[in-house]
Amino acid sequence: MGELAYRSLVYSHLLLFVLWLGGDVGVFVLGQHFRKRQAYSLDQRLALLKLLVAVDMGPRTAWALMVPLSLSVSAAGGWWDVPPALVAIAWAVGGAWLWLVWDAHRHDMTPRAARDRRIEGWLKYALTIFYVWLGLESVLTGHPIAVPWLAWKALLFGLIFAAAILIDWAFKPVGPQLGRLIAEGSSDATEIPLRRTMDRTRVFVLMVYVLLFVTAWLGVVKPS
Repeated sequence: MGELAYRSLVYSHLLLFVLWLGGDVGVFVLGQHFRKRQAYSLDQRLALLKLLVAVDMGPRTAWALMVPLSLSVSAAGGWWDVPPALVAIAWAVGGAWLWLVWDAHRHDMTPRAARDRRIEGWLKYALTIFYVWLGLESVLTGHPIAVPWLAWKALLFGLIFAAAILIDWAFKPVGPQLGRLIAEGSSDATEIPLRRTMDRTRVFVLMVYVLLFVTAWLGVVKPS
């Protein structure tokens, strides 16, 4: 039963990776088409943007669940003697994070959604610090994670959090810029600043992709 539970957790972990990366690729493609002002009307591009937001809920859901599930896989596989209390806390944090993500989505453009995203931002900062510390401490000292590939995976997961925070920072001007585009229509004055912001954001998005690929490789290959 223990082996079956472990393999089921690994399978779920893999599904979350597919949902995260696959959904992110969909978001990236939709974003690329939104940028094509000569190929689509403004209404069509705004429809693509709505679809982008819907597709993005897949990666956001996977990210929230990846935190508790990764610790559960580590514990069930014997890769790290994770304290049971930490696993329980991780599931509570993951559940709260998931609720914040979907509650903000359902109440978008309201003070409630702004509050949810503000709390989610604090949560991301805390998790970034935790995973970067966990990874660095384990890589340098072999404690609390003694397995090198898992220690590096923890560190890279923390860097994924950091890159995602940079995405949020870079993306902040999009809201006002998009509002101006809708109000004033498509022109160089409204399109070029928006395009520049999206270009800056793409750098950090690609960083997340690279980190995800390397993290997944570590988890599958488990190099000594």
